[in-house]
Amino acid sequence: MLLLVAAKPGAAANPDVKPGCQEKCGDVIVPYPFGFGEPGCAMNDDFFLNCSSTGDGHQDLWYRENMPARNISLQNGTVTVEIGTSFYCYDQSGKQSKLFNQNITLGSGPFTFSDSRNIFTAVGCDTLAMNNSCSGSGCCHTSIPEGLKTLDITIDSMDNHKYAFEFNPCGFAFLADIDSLDMSDWQLSRTPKPKDTSNVVIEWVAETETCEKARTNACGINTNCSYSDNGKGYRCSCKGGFEGNPYLKDGCQDIDECKDPEKYRCHGKCRNTIGDYECKCSPGMRGDGKSGCQGFAINTIIAENHWILLCIHPSFLPLDAYRRNSFPGDYLSIALHNLQEKKKGQEFQRKWGNGLKASKSEDFQ
Repeated sequence: MLLLVAAKPGAAANPDVKPGCQEKCGDVIVPYPFGFGEPGCAMNDDFFLNCSSTGDGHQDLWYRENMPARNISLQNGTVTVEIGTSFYCYDQSGKQSKLFNQNITLGSGPFTFSDSRNIFTAVGCDTLAMNNSCSGSGCCHTSIPEGLKTLDITIDSMDNHKYAFEFNPCGFAFLADIDSLDMSDWQLSRTPKPKDTSNVVIEWVAETETCEKARTNACGINTNCSYSDNGKGYRCSCKGGFEGNPYLKDGCQDIDECKDPEKYRCHGKCRNTIGDYECKCSPGMRGDGKSGCQGFAINTIIAENHWILLCIHPSFLPLDAYRRNSFPGDYLSIALHNLQEKKKGQEFQRKWGNGLKASKSEDFQ
């Protein structure tokens, strides 16, 4: 008895994480150099995150102890986190009733608040909000300085809201991702809510070192190294013609451009190469197949009556050929020879040899 057992193929390893490491925490994809669970899943302690579960089975990914991580981008070198909004409130007598000042220190490691993605905002008619050297009165927006690693939001009132209490008892200040900032429901009569938070973009680098060190350290094979525009350090990216995770040793894999003709144009025959692709024009054509071919596109067609036809498509002919009307119609068909007649001539030669010659095979029918 011969027993055949079909082996079930195993799940393909995820190209963005190290072998044996988890890919997602809740709805957030966690690519290397970040990681959670086992310490070896992250590049180092700076990139190690915490994934916690609630009683209903929901999972949250945490950056540091009190900031939920909402998105991690390898391409942009960013992690988007959620932080609380600073606020204060006064009662009718001018006495302060509520106060919360936000303070976050990222330390000397690879993380920096994004000066290009975030904006500092203060809301209130009698509000003074300060983030280091940035300040504003009333409702205003302002940028943050480059290389900012400490967010220290101090919020205060100039007149304890004595003249604005009836319609504006509280003031707010926060840093927020410009793309997600929505002030449409911020009324002046607003009071603090438990879910008053904002998304903040934090930029990260692989290391606060030079690209020379990166070639033997954080960047994998087939990668480029570039410096950050916001503080010290470098990031890795796949070279042209490759895609994947540049922080894994073999994370950048060759792109088969021939499988994506919409993105990688080819007007002829496509052949994939390592890191690139070739595109040769069809027979009778000339030029660069990636940008366009010129000349005659010749196709061979064998019809049912055994005639061989050469079809020259005028859509590929030079413009002056159209102007001269040299090739009217949709295509020009040229009859070369009839296969049946050729077969008769070959049969005659086989029977009678080369001693007799004929100019037309039909003379011997």
